[in-house]
Amino acid sequence: MLDIQNLHAGYGEMPVLCSVNITIAEREIVSVVGSNGAGKSTLLKAISGIIKSTGIITFNHESLRTLAAHTIVQRGIVHVPEGRKIFPDMTVVENLMMGGYLHQKERQINLDRVFALFPKLAERRNQLGGTMSGGEQQMLAIGRGLMGNPKLLLLDEPSLGLSPLFTEVVFGAIRTINASGVTVLLVEQNVYQSLSISHRGYVIETGAIVLTGTGEELLNNREVKRAFLGM
Repeated sequence: MLDIQNLHAGYGEMPVLCSVNITIAEREIVSVVGSNGAGKSTLLKAISGIIKSTGIITFNHESLRTLAAHTIVQRGIVHVPEGRKIFPDMTVVENLMMGGYLHQKERQINLDRVFALFPKLAERRNQLGGTMSGGEQQMLAIGRGLMGNPKLLLLDEPSLGLSPLFTEVVFGAIRTINASGVTVLLVEQNVYQSLSISHRGYVIETGAIVLTGTGEELLNNREVKRAFLGM
């Protein structure tokens, strides 16, 4: 579904990613794990067209690299950014409707789907997004992404700053989303949780992929245990 070859990206004169190669098959959960500043978020921004890059990025055999960000969304790639980025002065329903602007005819069906996945959002449908807890805002951000009918969902640090309880809710939701047929690319510092639910994973260090394997293989890798799991 997604094929990335020899990807280079950065900000101005500052390079971040160097010769990154990643493939994602349809209906997979693939994690990219690494420490803060390793280039994980930059990778997602390059895929979704937020920053410029060189190399090859193809999605269902179509090149993405020269497409505008809004066109990439139309192709079915939806990016849920780090820090949630919800609209604080809009209600839950208004936030969700913003995510569904490309799919007006399916908005109610998608809204029902989000409320079934996150019942707490249904309970608080008229509450302003800015008055919700961090965990509730993360559910709202993921729900807003689902309103865009993604074929590939890019999730950037969805557990960042969440309590253990909300972390479990979010990772459970990712499993459910994937089981419904959505392919997921997950960027996370929570290495154990992300690899535990992933079919495959990549370890990134200072902008380069240094390890790859199944989720289970990486969890049992000596270097991963030492660097990320404190074992």
